[in-house]
Amino acid sequence: MVESVVFDIGSTLVREDRYWGSWADWLGVPRHTLSALVGAVVAQGRDDGDAIRLLRPGVDIDAERRAREAAGRGEWLDESDLYPDVRSALGALRESGLRVVLAGNQSLRMGELLRGMELPVDAVATSSGWGVVKPDPEFFRRVLELGGAAPGDTVYAGDYPAFDIRPAKAAGLRAAHIRRGPWAYLWSDTADAAMADWRIDSLSELVEIVTGPSGASSP
Repeated sequence: MVESVVFDIGSTLVREDRYWGSWADWLGVPRHTLSALVGAVVAQGRDDGDAIRLLRPGVDIDAERRAREAAGRGEWLDESDLYPDVRSALGALRESGLRVVLAGNQSLRMGELLRGMELPVDAVATSSGWGVVKPDPEFFRRVLELGGAAPGDTVYAGDYPAFDIRPAKAAGLRAAHIRRGPWAYLWSDTADAAMADWRIDSLSELVEIVTGPSGASSP
């Protein structure tokens, strides 16, 4: 029985085109250049922030983020940044009686923006707010605390197998690997991805799974 569904944010609910495009504009490089570097460092198993560090060796990314905010060029989010199935899927899950939570490796500002969009969710949390990042086990301990259900009754849905699926399973959660966004496709054939309870191509598929006869409890 599923009682709580927790979602990763980037490339699961939110397209990251604007995020990386705005960083490229701030750094004064072509968007394709930064996008290619992000792909290269992640393919090497490195942090995606290393793409920025390659362009600006020694850069303090947090300081740059603050400078962007001060210049009025900080993070932004609107409806166009959401994948088309997000609102309907989140709403359907809540209407079925499930607790719905968003929790990912994002900034405090991104958390504020998501809350401001009034999505049909019970809570939003980010790694910056918690002071711990995936795949740290502490992140998933907090996921369970916020989700309010036992590990076996909680589903974590995300795109990045090494950061979403493997640590979620290690914490005892059930996991859904959504195949969209570059990391989902890049790592789709890995052992980490194979650990998922379900492999899906849309959030509507997850709704059908967890609200079906063997999924969620009645509201």
